[in-house]
Amino acid sequence: MNSDKVKQGASGASTRALFYGMGYTRPEIDRPLIGVVNSQNDVVPGHKMLDRVASAVRDGILMSGGTPIEFPAIAICDGIAMGHEGMKFPLASRELICDSIEAMAVAHQLDGLVMIPNCDKTVPGMLMAAARLNIPAILVSGGPMRAGLAGGRALDFNSIMEQIGKHRGGTSTDDELENIALNACPGCGSCSGLFTANSMNCLTEALGMGLPYNGTALSDTGERIRMAKMAGVKIMELLNNDLRPRDILTREAFENAMVVDMAMAGSTNTTLHLPAIAHEAGLSIDLTDFDKASRRTPYLAKLSPSGEHHMEDLHRAGGIPALMNELAKKDLIIKDIPTVTGFTVGENIAPCPVADFDVIKPIDAPYRDQGGLAILYGNLAPGGAVVKESAVAPEMLTHTGPARVFDSEDDATAAITGGKIKAGDVIVIRYEGPKGGPGMREMLGPTATIAGMGLDKDVALLTDGRFSGASRGASIGHISPEARDDGPIALVREGDTIEIDIPGRSLRVDVPDEELDARRAALAHPEPRVKTGYLARYARLVTSANTGAVLA
Repeated sequence: MNSDKVKQGASGASTRALFYGMGYTRPEIDRPLIGVVNSQNDVVPGHKMLDRVASAVRDGILMSGGTPIEFPAIAICDGIAMGHEGMKFPLASRELICDSIEAMAVAHQLDGLVMIPNCDKTVPGMLMAAARLNIPAILVSGGPMRAGLAGGRALDFNSIMEQIGKHRGGTSTDDELENIALNACPGCGSCSGLFTANSMNCLTEALGMGLPYNGTALSDTGERIRMAKMAGVKIMELLNNDLRPRDILTREAFENAMVVDMAMAGSTNTTLHLPAIAHEAGLSIDLTDFDKASRRTPYLAKLSPSGEHHMEDLHRAGGIPALMNELAKKDLIIKDIPTVTGFTVGENIAPCPVADFDVIKPIDAPYRDQGGLAILYGNLAPGGAVVKESAVAPEMLTHTGPARVFDSEDDATAAITGGKIKAGDVIVIRYEGPKGGPGMREMLGPTATIAGMGLDKDVALLTDGRFSGASRGASIGHISPEARDDGPIALVREGDTIEIDIPGRSLRVDVPDEELDARRAALAHPEPRVKTGYLARYARLVTSANTGAVLA
């Protein structure tokens, strides 16, 4: 065991002394030391209740002969960080989470890890750490909250964001706005739609790094606590069998994850996180892999923000095992690969048929024959751009309009709320990429405001930043190279004609190459917005969005 290096023999007496000082007994010290990475805090609704999950994990480890050693990880709420300078930090926090887990696990020579994330960047950050460390590890998430309810309709976090847009547009009263705020998030857990947090919790299952139903079992149920106990049991099995993350996080596992992602139209942020996790596992995934997966995968589960269903509906229909079972009928799932359960993917999903075909469509009668995301290329995005095609109104799948150019999200939001954006416009927000932001802010504010004002079928939004998993409409992000890296988005001028063809996978600015070359020669970037602290260091090291925004 790793921990024997620091706790056994005469040289380990100093370590034993420190453990004795904490109240550990010699038998506890002699057992495998299992890190319990708990991202609980009192800021994030998806994390406030994680102590309950961690306690169950500890019980499972103790039942199976290990010694749990708990330590924290940070977690940022994208919803609270939204719309101000705080949104520069969530994506960058992914690397802090990964690095801090590495530091704790290696410094203390832990034998295995049970990681407890729930919201957006904690899940990929912990999966990245698991792949990097390659000691036995399993993730058990906190689970989604229930959907809210008001006026007979289901609500989620996106409901309040779009209600704010209606309020700004004068079509919602103060009382109506507050009523949605009171009911949109009825309890703790990750937000109830298929936004980034739940997308990544579901893909943890698809990757084989979480137990079945990790992505969908609700946060306030006994099922979630039983799962947490089983995660504690399973980590000891993984340790005894020497089954490590890189044995599970194979190329085939990522192929499965991308197929599941497309079949349920997960958050566009998955195109940042899966490549970053693969990078830590010594593999390479790029945007072309996502597009290939999308073209061959039918769209089977239409959840908010693309549809009306929520995570509790997907769980009732059989969850990710049932979705994968249905996909396997057309050989879209690679079944003969290992998972943290000790069984193969095929063995996990075989007894899990779809329980409700209104929520998960039959493989022969999908919502559409292709998946939920699309990757666009062209002279505006030579490195690629990402759009949730399933959440785009049919009339906006192809669109040509004049560019309305802004060098920050704040300027664009002011123009939108000020009534300066008209039907047909193409909003271009730049210098919001990983380097330029820095931190690649999510832009649920502008997209929700556009939708709330009833312009989502008339206005497109392009950015080198990114969008929330809750965003809908013709919202095209991750444009690479970004403006700060001299990408063509930096060359667009007010009034240029932008041509969007999502089915044709094309994103162009109708400007001759010679003119673009002249503009590039005269290009002068604005001053960096952040020059000190973590974000300044992050900006110097981060790579492009189309590579997963990993640190060089």
